[in-house]
Amino acid sequence: MRAAFHTALFILLHLSLCAQKFYVRGEVKDEAGNVLQNVTILQQKTGYIYHTGFSGTFGIVAYQRTDTLQFSMQGYFTQKVFVDADKYVRVKMKQLPASAANSKRVKLSSLTKNLDREDQKEWYNGSETYASLLENHFIKTAKFPNTGMALNVDRASYSNIRRFINLKSLVPPDAVRIEEMLNYFNLDYQSPPDSKLFNITSNISNCPWNAENQLLYIHFNSKKLNLDSLPPSNLVFLIDVSGSMDMPNRLPLLKSAFRLMVNNLRDKDSVAIVTYGGVTGVMLNTVSGAEKEKILKAIDEMEPGGNTPGESGIKLAYSVARNHFIKNGNNRVILATDGDFNVGLRTEDELDSLISKHQKSGIYLTCLGVGMGNYKDSKIQTLSKKGNGNFAYLDNFKEAEKVLMEEFTKTLYAVADNVYMNVDFNPEYVKEYRLIGFDNKVGALRDSLSVIEGGEIGSGHSMLALFEIVPTEINKGAIKDHYENGKLANIRLEYQLPGQSENLNDDFACKFNYQPFNKLSKACQFSAAVAMFGSVLRNSPFTRNVDWDQILTLAQNSSGSENSLQTEFIQLVQEAKNLYEKVKKRK
Repeated sequence: MRAAFHTALFILLHLSLCAQKFYVRGEVKDEAGNVLQNVTILQQKTGYIYHTGFSGTFGIVAYQRTDTLQFSMQGYFTQKVFVDADKYVRVKMKQLPASAANSKRVKLSSLTKNLDREDQKEWYNGSETYASLLENHFIKTAKFPNTGMALNVDRASYSNIRRFINLKSLVPPDAVRIEEMLNYFNLDYQSPPDSKLFNITSNISNCPWNAENQLLYIHFNSKKLNLDSLPPSNLVFLIDVSGSMDMPNRLPLLKSAFRLMVNNLRDKDSVAIVTYGGVTGVMLNTVSGAEKEKILKAIDEMEPGGNTPGESGIKLAYSVARNHFIKNGNNRVILATDGDFNVGLRTEDELDSLISKHQKSGIYLTCLGVGMGNYKDSKIQTLSKKGNGNFAYLDNFKEAEKVLMEEFTKTLYAVADNVYMNVDFNPEYVKEYRLIGFDNKVGALRDSLSVIEGGEIGSGHSMLALFEIVPTEINKGAIKDHYENGKLANIRLEYQLPGQSENLNDDFACKFNYQPFNKLSKACQFSAAVAMFGSVLRNSPFTRNVDWDQILTLAQNSSGSENSLQTEFIQLVQEAKNLYEKVKKRK
């Protein structure tokens, strides 16, 4: 009896010690004393990943007083630091030398020529700045007339926002990427002339959320490819079947999604299936697209279980794609996952390095995100950008049908690579400008060696880039005098054809074709409603005076009743209004 009592006492003491929690607090700065946001922190004992916040500080729960933390960030040496929960941790990160950093430059979504990083420091101040993305601010045209942005077909942000709102949950500001929200609707697609790969048009009007300013719309369209004349595809389905995928909105949804894709395969296409979970392996060796029954059987037999060894899965999938590489064909890995990599490479920097090795292989990477809770949007986004590919989020079967059936060629066939657009504003008409969306990660902006990286553009893509403009007196006078011969900006589109290294470009003169907002096309008006919605969800300081009813009215007046996506958008805004107003009242 006494022995049993001592045993029980020992177990209780052991459990109480194990349950004891410690709190490791600290800060991370560079050698100049500047705080570093979004530094990746790996807790060695648990393998959990954390990040520094807005002020460069962190707080980590630990179950032992001492631990080792690893600090890493693009452009800096990785450091391992032994920490004690009783002591405040101060980490000073040292920059990589220029030669080493050059080989691993941080990539930007947008970049203003000659704008010094010191000039952007004031952007970091205030409660509206977040640890991951930093919203673009107004820039003086006379000093910095040239700005650029990477173009792509990514549209994951919108369906992810829809998932949060449908779950009656507030949307994390960093989940909102306005350029992807606009991409989602493929607004007012206009096919380029037969001899052209792209078509660019522009419009200028008054800004619906700021009567003193104007809104510039740059509408970009890519050529629509004929599926029958497309080259053969060599596809590798890389599917996460780990334990975290064992939910109806994860692996079962993906199985349904891939079944849809198989219906679009032609006899000359080929498919292999690689899975990773408890075991990483080739579930289906490369077969012709004609063998649909065999492909569907392999998809149906997938079952979830085990860890998430994303690194080994990616390496194996690229190896299979290389072994069956089709010269002048469409070679692509399609990664489907919730992004919760917990074996092998885990951090964004490590995944960045892994996928960058395959960047020039001629193999594209399409990423499909699923799930909730442990869904790692930033990791999947890193992979798709580094893999010369695109990124979509599947929150339901309807979205899977849209991405993999209705938009099959846009998702899987590139018409151009490394696409980015330079806009050179005319200071006579534009006093200041602000790019809406295309926001950069804070860490990327802090790195003086970071550069803009173009994206992949798929078949039949329509994209709108929006700029909020502070007009000059000449601009205002031109409106009053109905003068339309002025020029707002010069636009240069730069790109490469798939599989080629030659840099090509198209030039476009952006005329001062001012129209009152109510005279604009419905597509332009609707895009403004989408941008307002995203800005309010991001809690942007530039749309403080916008209310939900203003967004709803604009969306209702500019949408087409026959357009199901636009009708759904109006319902989503209404749901967001109810959700956010309820939270506001509670506060």
